[in-house]
Amino acid sequence: MKQELTAMRIGVLLALLTLLMGFGLGALFGLAEDSIKGGFLETAKLTLTDSATDLDQEARSLTGRAWTYMKRSHLHANGLGTSALAMILLMTLLPAGETLKKVTSLLLGLGALGYSSFWLLAAQRTPALGSTGAAKESLRWLAMPSSAACVVGLVLVIWMLFSSMRAVD
Repeated sequence: MKQELTAMRIGVLLALLTLLMGFGLGALFGLAEDSIKGGFLETAKLTLTDSATDLDQEARSLTGRAWTYMKRSHLHANGLGTSALAMILLMTLLPAGETLKKVTSLLLGLGALGYSSFWLLAAQRTPALGSTGAAKESLRWLAMPSSAACVVGLVLVIWMLFSSMRAVD
């Protein structure tokens, strides 16, 4: 098992960094929630034009959406980091080639960290861009490949599992 994990160490490290990000965001929320929201609000007020019907209400709405994205990043980091790590550990028990396991663990780790980072960056960009749609679109380059990496990694683990089950028959 140690040799297997050594071969997949980059994926393991990325999964653990994703968990660190999730835990770190949770701690940051507890320590500085009001400060974070205040920063979002100030940025939103500077971004929105005076032609907005109710500038203060629109800025507060934008702040709320940015905060939701921060929480989404926290939840995705914890969920995807844990899932990636569990799948990597499962792969140590499966009789697949080392290269396939390395690639799969890399996909899982990069996907978990990338997709969680996408939501964090979208949260930070939302007030400055004035919309969640613009923030997400500006990060499409990160969201699409990282979510695809998660799905491809999962499919490869499932394939390895079923391949090993068929080999036992």
